[in-house]
Amino acid sequence: MLRLRGVSKRFGAVQALSQVSLDIRAGEVVALVGDNGAGKSTLVRVVSGVDPADEGVIEWEGSPVRLGQPHDAKALGIAAVYQDLALCENLDVVSNVFLGREIHRLGVLDEVAMERRARDLLGGLALRVPSRRVPVRALSGGQRQMVAVYRALLGDPRLVLLDEPTAALGVEQSAQTFDLIERLRERGLGIMIITHNLSDVKAVADQVAVLRHGRNNGFFDVRTASQEQILSSVTGATDNTAMRAERRWP
Repeated sequence: MLRLRGVSKRFGAVQALSQVSLDIRAGEVVALVGDNGAGKSTLVRVVSGVDPADEGVIEWEGSPVRLGQPHDAKALGIAAVYQDLALCENLDVVSNVFLGREIHRLGVLDEVAMERRARDLLGGLALRVPSRRVPVRALSGGQRQMVAVYRALLGDPRLVLLDEPTAALGVEQSAQTFDLIERLRERGLGIMIITHNLSDVKAVADQVAVLRHGRNNGFFDVRTASQEQILSSVTGATDNTAMRAERRWP
């Protein structure tokens, strides 16, 4: 679905990405991992068209494309959910899902049409909220995360980018997010999640791509790779306390 080859991005004197390559296939979850400053969020912004790449080739379904602005990515079917979620807490779930894409009829908001569309979308993915009309401020962190994802799904994307989707969530809320990702995978969407949590990787990902200092530093199949191998690629170390602990507690 998406192929990156030799993608580089510089911000002034800072080389954020250098010759990065990555493949994402339909119906596959790719986890992008790396330490702080490894270039993960920059790569998301490149793929979503927020920060166009300086060099490299980006292919969508085998054809080269130019992602010069967010509209270019959306037109292809690429949607991103960033860590801050960007929800309006005083608005209800339906209003947040349609934020910026409101349905109008004769110059007036068509609340009935939006409610119906939200019911079909949210019902199909089993959003666990007390009401579609409850203000977002009354929802849990996991529920807010799902509202942000559903808003991204409104345009029927084919590739969804999730930036640290479980960073501020508890165990139960994280499990709900994993269930949602699994449903999206079953629908044939390509998914890239950015995470620091290797437990999340094992729980939901098919493939792992490691960035270190803005460069590729390893690709792994989750079914066969050990956490020690992935951690070693992330840190660039051959032995540390966390790795020794994993050997004691497989």
